[in-house]
Amino acid sequence: MKDILLLPTYNEKENIKSIISEVFSLVPNLEILVIDDNSPDGTAKEVEVMMSVYPGLKILKRKGKTGLGNAYKEAMLLVSQDNDIRSVITMDADGSHQPKYLPDFLASINDYDLIIGSRYVSGGGVENWEGWRRYLSRFSNIYAKLFTHLPINDLTAGFMCIKTDFLRRLDFSQISSSGYCFLIELKFNLIRNLNARVIELPIIFIERSKGASKFSLKIAWESFWKVISLGFKNSIHADKK
Repeated sequence: MKDILLLPTYNEKENIKSIISEVFSLVPNLEILVIDDNSPDGTAKEVEVMMSVYPGLKILKRKGKTGLGNAYKEAMLLVSQDNDIRSVITMDADGSHQPKYLPDFLASINDYDLIIGSRYVSGGGVENWEGWRRYLSRFSNIYAKLFTHLPINDLTAGFMCIKTDFLRRLDFSQISSSGYCFLIELKFNLIRNLNARVIELPIIFIERSKGASKFSLKIAWESFWKVISLGFKNSIHADKK
């Protein structure tokens, strides 16, 4: 059985080479699929050069930038067709998610269906964030947990390992978010609709040192309203029990 890492990219030429090299040095048998949204900085070309060095490296070229959620949906639907893939890992390509945690994720996938790299459990945390970003992230997760009633402290986490069988059973048409809120919706559907067994493993999230952050107020606003919508779905789910 195989495990695959999904790396969505847009203008990550400065980071992609070091991330890929570090991942393969830690987990040589892991496969990596880079999902590039037609990065104008030449990220895709950098990956294609590395493909001659790493047989387990592949790239999915998309026509344009349509959001993190859409990139992940397309890639997940694609890789879930391969019955030999045991688990799918989602990870940022900017260095904020440290590859050193990957062996712990893969060691847990036999006992859990969803593993979350969490900033908000004992041992977790963030580095190099401004105060406003820390407060916004903490508030967002408390707010999301309050509405969704999910047993998770880091609902906005993007560093995850998911058993592929659950992605095959997932109805992606029920996930409408095209941006970062996809990460919350994905967790909600895996846990509420498919009863996925979940565990949060502590990670230290490090703010990127190269390139520009993709975070924006538009992303925060989408998440605010989507969480309210999920709260209503959670109420309906509870009433049916």
